[in-house]
Amino acid sequence: MEKLNEQTNAFMEERFGKDSLMALATAVQNVPFVRTVNACYKDGAFYVITYALSGKMQQIKENPRVSLCGEWFTASGRGENLGYVGKAENAALFAWLREKFSAWIDNGHNNFDDENTVILKIALQEGVLFRHGTRYEIDFS
Repeated sequence: MEKLNEQTNAFMEERFGKDSLMALATAVQNVPFVRTVNACYKDGAFYVITYALSGKMQQIKENPRVSLCGEWFTASGRGENLGYVGKAENAALFAWLREKFSAWIDNGHNNFDDENTVILKIALQEGVLFRHGTRYEIDFS
């Protein structure tokens, strides 16, 4: 397994540095839960805008170990609630996510005045990426 380097990070940003549908798996008491989320990759992590009181966030609160699966990619990592999208320390990240999710973010489904609208960071630890017939085992830690 190789450490994340400029080349593999560039591959990840090329494929997932945009609005990407990903399967996000959580587990509580040995029971797995999987759902599709809109996520975007940047510097070793995926970011999701979600609701703090959702099932996935409650499950991550109990067990932060998660897995992701997308286009020829699978990985495990740790989920972290970065808090309300409107917090000053989230301003730059939220602006970046608004741009990446511009096709749907203002469709009325999100309430950005609600402090339970949060950013989920999935800090990757290890993963496997397939690109042009080559398998890359990546250590993101």
